[in-house]
Amino acid sequence: MRRYVPSLPEGGKEWMGRRPSTPDSLPVISTHPGDERIIYAFGHGHLGLTLSAVTARLVAELAGEGPANPDVAPFSIGRFQ
Repeated sequence: MRRYVPSLPEGGKEWMGRRPSTPDSLPVISTHPGDERIIYAFGHGHLGLTLSAVTARLVAELAGEGPANPDVAPFSIGRFQ
């Protein structure tokens, strides 16, 4: 890492945390049912980094940047209500 970030401080410690995931193992990527200005994007579990670009694209589309109405039905928060 030092090769790419020479100013990185020495030291550090190992850390391991929980990965947020959903009961069905699919992330939640959708707008809030009562306020479409609120966009959810969570629950990726151990695939957060892997799915980050796809999630960002879907969130941008939900926010009005790009194609209208992306098909995020399988990832809707509504599936838990």
